[in-house]
Amino acid sequence: MNRICLIPIAAFTMLLLSSWGFHAHKLINRMAVFTLPTNMAGFYKDRVDYMTEHAIDPDKRCYIDTAESVRHFIDADEYGLHPFDTIPVHWTAAVEKFTERRLLMSGILPWQINRSYYALVKAFGEKNIQRILRHSSDIGHYLADAHVPLHTTSNYNGQKTNQVGIHAFWESRLPELFAGEYDFLVGRARYVDSPVDEAWRIVKESHMLIDSVLSMEKKLSDVFPPDRKYGYIERNHILIRTYSDAYAKAYHDALQGMVERRMRGAIHAIGSFWYSAWVDAGQPDIRHLPADLFVADSVPSPDRAQKPFGREEWH
Repeated sequence: MNRICLIPIAAFTMLLLSSWGFHAHKLINRMAVFTLPTNMAGFYKDRVDYMTEHAIDPDKRCYIDTAESVRHFIDADEYGLHPFDTIPVHWTAAVEKFTERRLLMSGILPWQINRSYYALVKAFGEKNIQRILRHSSDIGHYLADAHVPLHTTSNYNGQKTNQVGIHAFWESRLPELFAGEYDFLVGRARYVDSPVDEAWRIVKESHMLIDSVLSMEKKLSDVFPPDRKYGYIERNHILIRTYSDAYAKAYHDALQGMVERRMRGAIHAIGSFWYSAWVDAGQPDIRHLPADLFVADSVPSPDRAQKPFGREEWH
């Protein structure tokens, strides 16, 4: 007889192990491959399975690297009512104004995107297959995180507004249920003139959506029958109490396509950053790099009893 464990909704995010959720992060990285021009497309298409599977490596590293967690978010509201008029765009200037300790406490997501970008430029220049793929998958993850509104606020899991659990609800449960209906044909990648400015533009755009993310769920919760708000799903013989399909659909409808737009934006941004890094590296010929130069690396998956460093609510 199979045993099914029952756990509450508060533990749901830990089981997902990933910010956008395994399903969404993998799908976003995979679809980004198909935005690339001919001179790059073959290289990435030949390794599309790697790009898909390793899209979640940065989240796995949260379980083994104490420095990783802060790379996935920025609590913009910790810098006042008009944070984007306050925070310097460039890291050096931000450190001079706030100190590195303060920046790390509030998250460094846009700066991490910029760092990963230039690591990818260097990898392209060296034609280092392993580093090209690692930095490509990593920057894909960080850019996807930047498209999530709740990655830009200290109220990242609704803990300040009595909405605990909304993080995984918005970015994992909704994509799992509805991504099959989304249009992921986002067009060709474009050249990004300033990666750091673009990273901040994405974060600012996400931050402007926070009120809608929270207020729509709050209004729905106030009118939705309590006995229909929650349901159960089974994962690996574990029965999880989470938001019901009916509640998820009602919330998804209220958001009027927000999740789809943010996923589409992430896909196009990732392809554009990959393309721009290749251009900035001098457009090296990567079409025929020998496969035997590539040695697959992997970040081990955490076991169920293991806790991540940093914010558990993401995972």
